[in-house]
Amino acid sequence: MRPDAEEILRLVLARLDDMKAEDTVTIDLTGKSSIADAMVVTSGRSNRHVGSVADRVLEDLAEAGVPSRVEGMPHCDWVLIDAGDVIVHVFRPEVRTFYNLEKMWGPVRSQSRRAS
Repeated sequence: MRPDAEEILRLVLARLDDMKAEDTVTIDLTGKSSIADAMVVTSGRSNRHVGSVADRVLEDLAEAGVPSRVEGMPHCDWVLIDAGDVIVHVFRPEVRTFYNLEKMWGPVRSQSRRAS
């Protein structure tokens, strides 16, 4: 049985925390968009870190039986993971600042780690 949106979100957030992703925020898309229930935006410290974080999230989603699509893996500046009910963006900090998705989508809930 496929996990629901809340379970997928918990799984993603736990893996991001384990992988030491930085400045993780969750944006509730309920009532704002039909594309997903939640969007997670986070940062990796380098291209390699972004790629590693995305790989591990994808592995966990596959183990949980959640079909997902990914874009941006070759360069790892911005990796987008579409897990259906949850969309995950993993950015390098400079790229995240440039696109500023949090401002576009409105109020956010901060999760886990801040850059030190």
